[in-house]
Amino acid sequence: MSATPREIVLQTLEFRNPARAARQLWLLPWAQSHHAAEVAAIQRDFPDDIAGVGGHCRELPPTSGDPYAPGDFVDEWGSVFTNIQPGVVGEVKAPLIADWDADVARVFFPREWLTIDRDAVNRDCAATDRFTMAGVCPRPFEQAQFLRGTENLFADLAEGDPRLRSFLDRVHALYVELLERWVETNVDGVSFMDDWGSQRALLIKPDVWREVFRPMYRDYVQIAHGAGKKAFMHSDGHILAILPDLVEIGVDAVNSQLFCMGVPNVAPLAGKITFWGEIDRQDLLPNGTRDDIERAVADVHAHLWRNGGCFAQCEFGASARPENVRRVFETWERLTART
Repeated sequence: MSATPREIVLQTLEFRNPARAARQLWLLPWAQSHHAAEVAAIQRDFPDDIAGVGGHCRELPPTSGDPYAPGDFVDEWGSVFTNIQPGVVGEVKAPLIADWDADVARVFFPREWLTIDRDAVNRDCAATDRFTMAGVCPRPFEQAQFLRGTENLFADLAEGDPRLRSFLDRVHALYVELLERWVETNVDGVSFMDDWGSQRALLIKPDVWREVFRPMYRDYVQIAHGAGKKAFMHSDGHILAILPDLVEIGVDAVNSQLFCMGVPNVAPLAGKITFWGEIDRQDLLPNGTRDDIERAVADVHAHLWRNGGCFAQCEFGASARPENVRRVFETWERLTART
């Protein structure tokens, strides 16, 4: 009897020699609007092994606009994102918290997210044989960045402003409560994220990251593992300095820009954490040949595959060529499929 998609994900995460690498395609609306037929064909031929499960919240926090359409979008916290390009997310131009003392009260904490319909979530889990991922994604650093502004936030971190720490404690408390609700459902995993890297290094000093943010991520992992769930994390950029920390706190799978860091540089961690993708979306997916893509996947496989420990994953976003996205999955299938 062949393994189910859920079993393949678990075998990949646990280095138990899956019948093939677990698969997941990340799609931006841009890809669907520009390459709808190609997207449908890739999804038909290489279906995802992970299924996201919505929160079925009984109440929804107020928002306005469309985050992927030109114009303004107001998110659940009250941040206003301005977008000039369809199919991608815009940027916050005027952060809510210009002054800590005067403006914190303007922030909306979306406790409506806690009104999860557990029975509805469990029905969704029971209706699929795929690995189910909770429809929640804590992101304390990025949430503070949206609300405070990048330059101000970095200054607050450098100066050790206690008002920032107090605010992050409140944000973290909401995320903890939210994850605790989610792990009471039948989902298989939870995920969290923050983009921590520039092209060459971490955005802040690693010691500051370890003092302020590592304990938060450790809490998220412990909540997941305490309920028998897997913990996934996404972080863009050059995050090599903190990858060992993610191993130490027990993250099961990390989605990171391997080619930004250099695949051989990440290799010492092979077998200690699963690499939840990815293949270079900055250059190779838009500009590479299909042979380039095949060599890139082979490089990841050679350095990081240890009877599992790698996902066949990439992001089909702005400017990516559909034939290159397809070649990613074709190559992973060829390298890992057992007949």
